[in-house]
Amino acid sequence: MPPSPPLPIRDDPRSSAAKVPRAAYIHVPFCARRCGYCNFTLVANRQDLVEPYLTAVERELAALGEPREVNTIFFGGGTPTQLDLPRLARLLSLVSRWHPPAAGHEFTVEANPADLTRDMVWLLAANGVTRISLGAQSFQADKLTLLERDHLPDDIRRSAALVHDAGLQLACDLIFGVPGETLEGWGADLDEALALGPDHVSTYGLTFERGTTFWNRLSHGQLARLDEELERSLFARAIDRLSAAGFEHYEVSNFARPGRRCRHNEAYWAGEPYFAVGPGATRYVGGVRETNHRSTLAYLKRVLAGESPVAEREQLADEDRARELLVFGLRRMAGVERAWFAERTGRTIDGLVGAALARHVAVGLLEDDGGRVRLTREGLFVSDAIWPEYLRA
Repeated sequence: MPPSPPLPIRDDPRSSAAKVPRAAYIHVPFCARRCGYCNFTLVANRQDLVEPYLTAVERELAALGEPREVNTIFFGGGTPTQLDLPRLARLLSLVSRWHPPAAGHEFTVEANPADLTRDMVWLLAANGVTRISLGAQSFQADKLTLLERDHLPDDIRRSAALVHDAGLQLACDLIFGVPGETLEGWGADLDEALALGPDHVSTYGLTFERGTTFWNRLSHGQLARLDEELERSLFARAIDRLSAAGFEHYEVSNFARPGRRCRHNEAYWAGEPYFAVGPGATRYVGGVRETNHRSTLAYLKRVLAGESPVAEREQLADEDRARELLVFGLRRMAGVERAWFAERTGRTIDGLVGAALARHVAVGLLEDDGGRVRLTREGLFVSDAIWPEYLRA
């Protein structure tokens, strides 16, 4: 892909479109295999595509025109740690060249516990990585088997020790709501995770996404969803256990030690612009959102042929952008301050969603003190059902 002019930044000081992005996301689509619940953009057991991928990423980054310093970098997937050391080193070098990290940066790499070695962790640390996010999911062998994960509980403990030994921050992802799960088993997962001394914990309820093998198994009666009340109790247990351990519950699914929030994700939730490269990656620059082809093969074919990898492009209307910012903001426990929202968007919360807001406050899902709107504890359990009404006029 020939270099293109620097990406445009519009000059409306009130809008995030006026800001130069300070965050960069790199999508690494490789996995050893696809887990049954996963609908992410990835290819399984295709190491033959790694070299073409690295070439494509290099060309896509070159389209920036010049290096763009950032405060946060995030390698997601897929499984970034599926790359061998020489190829991982090449990717780290490419990204640092085009997105040099600023002083005090945050650099996160997602990792599969089965992949991490001492040499890999030290390579990451030597290249400016500050945090490794382990896809632990569970410490129960039978639950990991059901989720079709390729690691064992001991792999998680071993990997966490390597991260600590390298002086890096440790983040840990856990899944609850798996068929057959009990409150006791989930409590044990939380206790095991806390025993690792993580800086950050994310807890996600299992979802059955159309097109996944879990969806097909559910449709054929081979899997059954948990009772809603039990799922609610599992989430409540996570909130209470992690809060008691000193973690801040700062976003619906995310908990952090004081000062250890994921700054990269906070940029998303604050409606800030961000760069992104790789198959399926979405960027938000100059008020325009672009998403690359989700098919890794289509992405590679287009970029290596000198064509744009973009499959979708949209420039949100001011009202749509304001509604989206409101929903992102309400996912955070701090909620949305009315004055900040009006200054940022030129619109009022009540003008956008006043009737819906009043209903949700009346039934105890949101609280409104006149200056700030936020989720209540009750609202946390049903938040995904609230947002569609706020996103449409």
